[in-house]
Amino acid sequence: MSRLRATSSLVTVLCLAGTFAVIPSGLQGQVAYPEKEVLVHDLPVLVARSSDPTDVVKTSLDIIIHKKSVCCGKDSALEDSVERADPKSLKDVAEKLKGRQLLSDGRPIAVTTEFLTAAEVNAGHIIYMLENQHAPLMEWNSQVYVVRGVTYVESEYNAEGSISKLFTIHAFLLEDVRYSGARRQVVFDRTKENAGQVQGFLSVAWQMQ
Repeated sequence: MSRLRATSSLVTVLCLAGTFAVIPSGLQGQVAYPEKEVLVHDLPVLVARSSDPTDVVKTSLDIIIHKKSVCCGKDSALEDSVERADPKSLKDVAEKLKGRQLLSDGRPIAVTTEFLTAAEVNAGHIIYMLENQHAPLMEWNSQVYVVRGVTYVESEYNAEGSISKLFTIHAFLLEDVRYSGARRQVVFDRTKENAGQVQGFLSVAWQMQ
């Protein structure tokens, strides 16, 4: 069982727009551990055909789904759905992709999506996905990125005799599929960037029906 899911008393905080980590009332005696990093390994290195938003979204989805018959090229199950989606809105992409889709040979698949605004997401959820090698997409300043990892700090507090854990993300480690080489690696540092420019996060999963 994941360490995050096994904790009996767990507080997860992202809080992009404010003081990033807020200690809930009743928690005392903080113990903070060294900063950690969690990464999704072996992500395919794909570069978008152009900087057109649709090409960027297609390539980003290709990376996180990593199954050609599902997404997102010619004759893939999600090709038409991606084409119909607004590439400047991950929320709309989520709506267009979810549900029953058909592979090119007619077999059905069920696609599930989860779109969360910056205010809705929490650090524990993001860390749990990355630990399980599931990379989400992040929309920042109207640009879509692949989240390949995060750096975070785990803290413990004494809450009326029981230990509660607090996870705070320091930086999102991103890939910009418009580029290869050094320009591909981008960092969203919460101490330097405008959190109000983060529109949300999208995760996608699928299974045969």
